[in-house]
Amino acid sequence: MIFANIELLFLFLPLIAYTVWYILKGYCKTASIKVSTTTPYAIGVKSYKNYLVHLPFALRVVTLSMVILILARPQSTNSWQDTEVEGIDIMLAMDVSTSMLAMDLKPNRLEAAKQVAAEFISGRDNDNIGLTIFAGESFTQCPLTVDHAALLNMLNSVKCDIAAQGIIEDGTAIGMGVANAITRLKESKAKSKVIILLTDGSNNSGEIAPLTAAEIAKKFGIRVYTIGVGTNGMAPYSYGGEIVNLPVEIDEKTLTGIAEITDGNYYRATDNSKLREVYEQIDQLERTKLNVKEYSKREEEYIIFAIIAFAALLLEILLRNTILRRVP
Repeated sequence: MIFANIELLFLFLPLIAYTVWYILKGYCKTASIKVSTTTPYAIGVKSYKNYLVHLPFALRVVTLSMVILILARPQSTNSWQDTEVEGIDIMLAMDVSTSMLAMDLKPNRLEAAKQVAAEFISGRDNDNIGLTIFAGESFTQCPLTVDHAALLNMLNSVKCDIAAQGIIEDGTAIGMGVANAITRLKESKAKSKVIILLTDGSNNSGEIAPLTAAEIAKKFGIRVYTIGVGTNGMAPYSYGGEIVNLPVEIDEKTLTGIAEITDGNYYRATDNSKLREVYEQIDQLERTKLNVKEYSKREEEYIIFAIIAFAALLLEILLRNTILRRVP
């Protein structure tokens, strides 16, 4: 705890002087009535009021002390702190084309991918992780961050209807998804930089070819782990209120090529459990040291002192007007 107006703590000096004056005054008091002897009073029983006579003064000192502390503005520490943690920089590149609504994974490919990705994020506390989504185009949903709560909120809001809303075109621009993730990782100082690319189709749009994007990633020392999500053969899909079966067309050759160029791996996830296994394998990636700058926000801490001051003042007033009331 620190004090914003620390110079006001010098007000304790006159308070100390006031306390010393009160004590000396008590010693210097003389009797107002002179008697020849105090023997008759020697066996007198003292009232409990004799023990409380100085309590109002003590309560006043407490009240004044608390007021001085409040005026000095006690605050919690406000500081930046550099800490070194183990972690890597990871960008998740997730396909959100309408085909991700296929129900060969439960409840569908997108929701299954989001659930497993959320578990993956929650298990890597010290990593910088970001999220890129793509369909016919690509954009960053969340930049690299260690604020995983914010990242999970953004991941949870990802839907496949952004093409229908006209936000981006529908399709599967794998190369654009990789390229967008690269822009977030290329300036990273981490020794290990990774893209986890998840898609259920083949590249059919975008201005950058997938293998070209892989070559760019290689130049920046970025490994790409590719995941083809979808069963073999046909997959159920809701269309016009009816369930129809559509062929599963995953360009495994291209996804394998991206992984090989960047020294990553290609995985095929045909169901929920297999997808979870894929992320568990990727979770075994090596870790490297990152410097994280933590910020501690300053907050006013006067409340407890104000409560004590109010209670002491109230108690003093009650005592002076009840059991310790003085008669003129």
